Amino acid sequence: MNTTVKKIDIHAHSTPRPYIKRLSGDTYATPRELRTIYDTIGVEKGLLLPSGAAEACRSDMISPREAHDMVQDFPETLGWWFCSVNPAMGSNSEKTNLSYFLLQYKEHGAKGVGEMCFNDYFDDPLVLNLLTHCEKCQMPVLFHIGRKGNDYGLVDEIGLPRLEKVLGMFPDLIFIGHSQKFWAEISKDVTEKDRGGYPKGTVIPGGRVIELMRTYKNLHADLSARSGFNALKRDPTFAYAFLEEFPDRIYYGTDICSPRNIDNPMLGLSAFLDDAMLNGNISYDTYFKVSRGNALRLLDGKTA
Repeated sequence: MNTTVKKIDIHAHSTPRPYIKRLSGDTYATPRELRTIYDTIGVEKGLLLPSGAAEACRSDMISPREAHDMVQDFPETLGWWFCSVNPAMGSNSEKTNLSYFLLQYKEHGAKGVGEMCFNDYFDDPLVLNLLTHCEKCQMPVLFHIGRKGNDYGLVDEIGLPRLEKVLGMFPDLIFIGHSQKFWAEISKDVTEKDRGGYPKGTVIPGGRVIELMRTYKNLHADLSARSGFNALKRDPTFAYAFLEEFPDRIYYGTDICSPRNIDNPMLGLSAFLDDAMLNGNISYDTYFKVSRGNALRLLDGKTA
C-alpha cells in the first residue's frame, strides 16, 4: 500500500528574529515557529525566499546574506535559498552585467532567484536584462504577478501576454508561477474583477495557464498560498487531471508568512494531496513528484 510522504515546501518565508511588524500587525515566522507549522502539516523542509528586492515587501527585509545564514543555521527546516535581485541592481541599466552578482550568489549556495515581487512589467528592459542573466547562470525564477501600482509583483494584463513573451524569449529559463493573477488564469472565464482574488466554481477549459504550460515547457507552477490551493480545491475533478497532465512541473508550497498561519485553510493543501493519492484520484508517482520529487530535482538535481 502506498503511504504519504513528507512534503518539500517550494515557497517558504522566515526571519531570523521578529523586528519590524508589517501593516497586518504580524511578522514572518522564525525558523523555529516555521518548524512547528511544518510538523503539524507534514512538511520536511522548505526553500527560503528572501523578500528584500521589492519595495512593497521591505517592511522586514531579509537579505540574501541572512537567507544564506539561516539555511546554514537551520538546515533541518530551511534546506535551500533563492537570492533576491532587483533588476536595477548595480547601475540601474538594462546593460548591467547581472551575471556578475548572480554567479556570486550561486557560489554561496543560491539555487535561483525569487520571489520576484518588484512591480515592473515582465518585458521592461531592466527585467529582460535580469532574465537574460538568470538564463545564462541557470538560475530558475519564482515570480508573483501584480497590477501596476497599488500592488506588487511582475506586471501583466489578463491573458498573460507579457508572460508568454518572456517564456518564448528565454526557453532555457525555468519560470515558476505563483499568486492570484497566475492561478485565476487556469479557467477561461476569468475576468478583470476576479483575477486578483480566489474564483470559485468549475474550471472552464481554455485557461491561459493551461495553454501556456502546454506550449512552453519552461513554465512551472507553485501551488502555494490560498491562490494555489484554491485553484485545485475549486474543482477537484479538474485538479486531478491537471496534476496528472503536468506531474513534472508542479510543486507543493505553503507561502507561510506569519506564525498565525498555522490555522490558515491554505495549509490544507498537504492533506488534499495525501487524500487524492490515497483515494486513487492521482497516481502515487504524480503525488510523489508534486509533494517532493520535483523540488528535489530542481534544487539538488535528484528526486529522493
